[in-house]
Amino acid sequence: MSDLRKINIDGQDIEVDGAMTLIQACEVAGVEVPRFCYHERLSIAGNCRMCLVEVVGGPPKPAASCAMQVRDLRPGPEGQPPVVKTNSPMVKKAREGVMEFLLINHPLDCPICDQGGECDLQDQAMAYGVDFSRFREPKRAVEDLDLGPLVETHMTRCISCTRCVRFTTEVAGITQMGQTGRGEDAEITSYLGETLDSNMQGNIIDLCPVGALVSKPYAFTARPWELTKTESIDVMDAMGASIRVDTKGREVMRFLPRNHDGVNEEWISDKTRFVWDGLRRQRLDRPYVRENGKLRPATWPEALEAAATAIKGASKLAGIVGDLAPTEAAFALKQLVEGQGGVVECRTDGAKLPAGNRSGYVGTAAIEDIDGAAKIILIGSNPRDEAPVLNARIRRAWTLGADVFRVGPVVDLTYDVTDLGAGRDALAGLARDGLPQTDGETLIILGQGALTEADGAAVLGTVMAMAEAAGAKLMILHTAAARVGAMDVGATNEAGMAAVQDADVIYNLGADEVEIGEGAFVIYQGSHGDRGAHRADVILPGAAYTEESGLFVNTEGRPQLALRAGFAPGDAKENWAILRALSAQIGAQQPWDSLAQLRQALVTEVPHLAKVDDVPENDWQAEAAGKLGDADFRYAIRDFYLTNPVARASALMAELSAGAKARREDRIAAE
Repeated sequence: MSDLRKINIDGQDIEVDGAMTLIQACEVAGVEVPRFCYHERLSIAGNCRMCLVEVVGGPPKPAASCAMQVRDLRPGPEGQPPVVKTNSPMVKKAREGVMEFLLINHPLDCPICDQGGECDLQDQAMAYGVDFSRFREPKRAVEDLDLGPLVETHMTRCISCTRCVRFTTEVAGITQMGQTGRGEDAEITSYLGETLDSNMQGNIIDLCPVGALVSKPYAFTARPWELTKTESIDVMDAMGASIRVDTKGREVMRFLPRNHDGVNEEWISDKTRFVWDGLRRQRLDRPYVRENGKLRPATWPEALEAAATAIKGASKLAGIVGDLAPTEAAFALKQLVEGQGGVVECRTDGAKLPAGNRSGYVGTAAIEDIDGAAKIILIGSNPRDEAPVLNARIRRAWTLGADVFRVGPVVDLTYDVTDLGAGRDALAGLARDGLPQTDGETLIILGQGALTEADGAAVLGTVMAMAEAAGAKLMILHTAAARVGAMDVGATNEAGMAAVQDADVIYNLGADEVEIGEGAFVIYQGSHGDRGAHRADVILPGAAYTEESGLFVNTEGRPQLALRAGFAPGDAKENWAILRALSAQIGAQQPWDSLAQLRQALVTEVPHLAKVDDVPENDWQAEAAGKLGDADFRYAIRDFYLTNPVARASALMAELSAGAKARREDRIAAE
């Protein structure tokens, strides 16, 4: 039950929840209060004192607005609402004093600091500080930390706001960072000089209000005002985090998170943040045609002619949709291939996802449902690798009292899990005995690792029956960003991948995790020279996800729009445009000449894709529960850093993968 209180802030009367802090009440009133240590998604530290305000009738000194609740304020002598001032002479003097203290030891290296231009300390020193200092003592300096290949440290700039410590401990779930010493000797450090072991550590770069923690790969490459900023969607996993793509000229310089409370809040994984160097390497920038066993560069007319000839001469034609293909391209491929009597398939990993039953391949839960769940059951899923930001959300639910259960092999998820067993027998027991009893909402998260084995359909049916019996919500946690969108447009066939392997001509739309047997003629359309391109007879170079606009549907079924931030290199074209050109070459010209017309045709056939950023409700259709196998579950992702062609082209991802592998190996004592 809410406890509403009236409060007067700078002469403005507002009514807010009594549990709110004064800094939150000021935000409701539209009043800006400076802060360094306070962050709405982290616990309150109250140690920077920049957010001081004056409470009229209270103690004769300013109060820290981040650490005082509205309900702690006393009303006026005649019951008037308590009065808070954020711009009185007392507050102004206090803020100037705090800023002067913060800058005692801060090095004046803004011209060479990567945070320059987007630094909270710079901005607030300009707005709330003074232009002189009374301190003439020598500045203190501390040694920099080695946190690994992602985060570069300049600890002399640190103002001890402890945001990085609180994030790594509370959100990322690692305990390697902390603060030692007191007063002048206080410094942020890592335990025994360890590097950070987390796939979400890059978020401390955004959190740091000064230049103490900056991006190591991005260091000294660009200034914020040189960059063109484009809002887009991440495709490194199926959660569809909201990101901002910063480009300089034609090159992507960095990825940053955008706030989206329903999906990623304001966090992204390290793969999402640092994969941009993979967009520059091993790119396909011109068409190729295989002659006498070797690929040779070709012109677009030559390549399209070779592809069209193969398609027209095919006795069995198949198309496969890769993990990073936008929904429009999947729709265009389906139209082209099925128009020629062929079949298409997007379940390239063999997942037994039911075509046409959205509750069976998406489920009924939204990502936000994790927040209020009292019981979360993970089946064949390792969310720490499959969707790190979603895993952080589960961790927060656990810290608020949710019970987490797991059916699958034991791995460290950064929170306590009750293990029910690793295999199908544990799932069968759970289905027989019912879910563990707790009060509140129950959420089942089913991973792709449980659906890709031979009995995947039986696993899905069993889990859906369990969810129905317990009144629980079900989330199918996908690993491929393009999968749900391709399922929505019907890029499937009854025989699945068996029909593809049986074809004599295969149109491969960016599927690089598929082994295609000998004998088939392969047309590969994609952005990187990965496994798919090596097996190809014709290569049609396509755009990567930052180089074309496209719809992606995330794991909860939410259509999202990725916008183009740059242009594809060389002769590479947008994916839908290649398919449109090829259709004309075949003599079956597709009825659209622009992406807008293609989208119109797409949403006419699949209306819910028009509702961008809405999570449609799915009608529940339980799948039949067949006979389960007896093996242990295996997780879908074996190497978090090398899951797709963009990541595999990245030198940094290769380094991170090698580091993670070295950490997993048993340490051998010297003899």
